[in-house]
Amino acid sequence: MPGRFKTHDVSNQPPVFADVNLFASDVALTEAVTREAGPPAVKALNAFGLVAGSEEAFELGRRANAEVPKLRTHDRQGHRLDVVEYDPAYHQLMEMSFAEGLNAGAWADLVPSSGLRPLSHAARAGALYLAAQVDAGHCCPVTMTHSAVPVIAGEPDLAEHWLPRIVSRTYDQRFIPAADKSSVTIGMGMTEKQGGTDVRANETSAERTGDGLYRLVGHKWFLSAPMSDAFLMLAAAPAGLSCFLVPRFLPDGEVNALHLQRLKDKLGNRSNASSEVELAGAFGWLIGDEAQGVQRIIEMVNHTRLDCAVASSGLMRLALAHAIHHAEHRRVQGKTLIDHALMMQVLADLALDCEAATALSMRLARSFDMASDPRAAAWRRLMTPITKYWVCKIAPAFVAEAMECLGGNGYVEDWPLARLYREV
Repeated sequence: MPGRFKTHDVSNQPPVFADVNLFASDVALTEAVTREAGPPAVKALNAFGLVAGSEEAFELGRRANAEVPKLRTHDRQGHRLDVVEYDPAYHQLMEMSFAEGLNAGAWADLVPSSGLRPLSHAARAGALYLAAQVDAGHCCPVTMTHSAVPVIAGEPDLAEHWLPRIVSRTYDQRFIPAADKSSVTIGMGMTEKQGGTDVRANETSAERTGDGLYRLVGHKWFLSAPMSDAFLMLAAAPAGLSCFLVPRFLPDGEVNALHLQRLKDKLGNRSNASSEVELAGAFGWLIGDEAQGVQRIIEMVNHTRLDCAVASSGLMRLALAHAIHHAEHRRVQGKTLIDHALMMQVLADLALDCEAATALSMRLARSFDMASDPRAAAWRRLMTPITKYWVCKIAPAFVAEAMECLGGNGYVEDWPLARLYREV
């Protein structure tokens, strides 16, 4: 028998991209955070960059997407369960982001008793940019929880009960009443199958009950993160389309009538469950007045738009980092790929777009910190949808180009580029 086969030797493959400080190695981000959030944020994000860029964190992101959520509608005896089971990696990612304050760190000053120092919106955006590179799916419930705060804060009775648990930095995954939990997450249910983004076509009805609650009957086509502790939902009250806070558990400890029908089989964002739900007489609290549903929910939507732009910028950055890492180590025709003029041009073009997306997203985040400035408020109102549109629109083509820089490896699931492409 001959000795070791030469084909078993591994050569000219780049080393594993891991155990890198995702913040310190990103000049565009460090400059943007310094400019928009200041030195304290730089120090905190430098530490978080080591956590997010660790081999352990990347492995958690891989597992959370490989072992996708599973819906259990009933137990073996036929009783309704309506629960979604996640891989433990997903919960570890949630713990990571909660500890960093991504769930509601910018709102800690609304709960002085928490003892937490609030993050600026720009500092939080920098951390979200890093967390999205680990796994964008778990950022969905994190984003919705953060974005729901200004809506809930306008209702004193609801704010007193929910805000202390929303701003907590201790993640609590248990499926129990919110009053018994150390922290909660908030989801959102707006669209229906007949209307989609035309929410005024919603047919879910809301009838006022004698105890001040409303009973909701209908169907939501997209209910993202269905294991959230409560949801902001739109439904038609007698006076018009209105916004409601719909909890998973009622005040008496009974499970609310949110019947999960199925999970969406999505192109990307697979670590995060998205479901269809039947509201079989589910109870909810009115937010604001009847017929103010769109005005209320848009406060949440504007914050989610910011996070969409920031997270997409982060995904672009990780795709670029992998492309550069590959080009620096792969040799072709006697020299590394990055030393070939055409490859250098491709990477330079990608870097320019990535820097632009990062700078614009972080500038937008700072405008959310300037609430008392009328000019900043006007700029934010105009630029929030524009920034979200532009960054999210260029991201798929950007990641596709970065994926091509790895050749065939880029299209193989062992590398993260394929997942990043689906995600953007």
